[in-house]
Amino acid sequence: MRSFVVGLGRAGAGLHLPVLAKLRERTPQLFDDGPVTACEPRQSVASRPGLVVASTIEAAATGLDPDGTVAHVCTPPTERLTVLTELATLGFRKVIVEKPLAADIDDLARIIRLRRKYKLHVEVVEPWLASTLTARLVELIRDGRLGAAKSIDIVQNKPRFRRSLVRPGHPTAFDVELPHGVALALRLAGAARVTHASGSDLEVEGNIGPRMGGATIGLRHNSGIHTEIRSDLTSPVRERRVTLEFEQGTAVGHFAVSGDDHHSQLTLSSNGRSEHVVLRDDAMTEWMFEAYRKFRLDGEQTQGFTFATEVVRLLSVAKNICAEPVSRPRRPEPDAVATHAG
Repeated sequence: MRSFVVGLGRAGAGLHLPVLAKLRERTPQLFDDGPVTACEPRQSVASRPGLVVASTIEAAATGLDPDGTVAHVCTPPTERLTVLTELATLGFRKVIVEKPLAADIDDLARIIRLRRKYKLHVEVVEPWLASTLTARLVELIRDGRLGAAKSIDIVQNKPRFRRSLVRPGHPTAFDVELPHGVALALRLAGAARVTHASGSDLEVEGNIGPRMGGATIGLRHNSGIHTEIRSDLTSPVRERRVTLEFEQGTAVGHFAVSGDDHHSQLTLSSNGRSEHVVLRDDAMTEWMFEAYRKFRLDGEQTQGFTFATEVVRLLSVAKNICAEPVSRPRRPEPDAVATHAG
């Protein structure tokens, strides 16, 4: 199969292209010999071996066989519907979409209709669901060695000032890291409803990023487990941590915080004893491999799509709960804007 990446920002150039290069070397049977094609309107894209770049989707699609091509939608959430519509009308049916699937419930409904009309096979990027650490946590819940699970606490912190102020892209902090956390919670504890939510603005040197400072969402699962998910985009450190409280112990997992080192860590504590393990965990590569394998099978994958729509619905409820920014935006000084625009 060929690969067609739409958008060469952080996700497209920083995540999808390196993973595709790794997979093309590791599992060449999944790909043909043609180069990766990309669409990026910016003129400043650095050239890469094995990559052909065009400025529009239509131009990039020239020469591609839609039936044998996987399109990667790596544009901001607010552009998902437009890009998917253009790809569908050009004949592309196999699509990988960066999380979240949609920016709001209205766009989600339109994407659902678009998928039905064109019979799209859509896989939404959720690497934590392919993580070795997640598999270990699911096993802990199922085997009962620490008793019944009582609560889940997920923390997703990182400093994200420049991108939030210069290229907003994501409407709120709920759309940046929390899709991973909500998907993880649903995988670990099952269906849930939102119990509470809060959000904050990002403010630095007089510049305001409305609703981009951080976000919190509480979930109550049908299984009785309660989940709290928090994300601070003004944090001085990067952290992706999940804590499971059981009747007879605690499990604390740390996901890899970047693509520099593909390892996660898990610490189990029970009866005064502690056990720590480091896990090989190249989750994004494993997720992408499974997505391409599903495309090879050429069957509609309803379950994964339904799961992704539920993530968007829960996030939409949370965003509606705290729709107003915490602090009122102030007009920034021209010099301050120039400082962050460079």
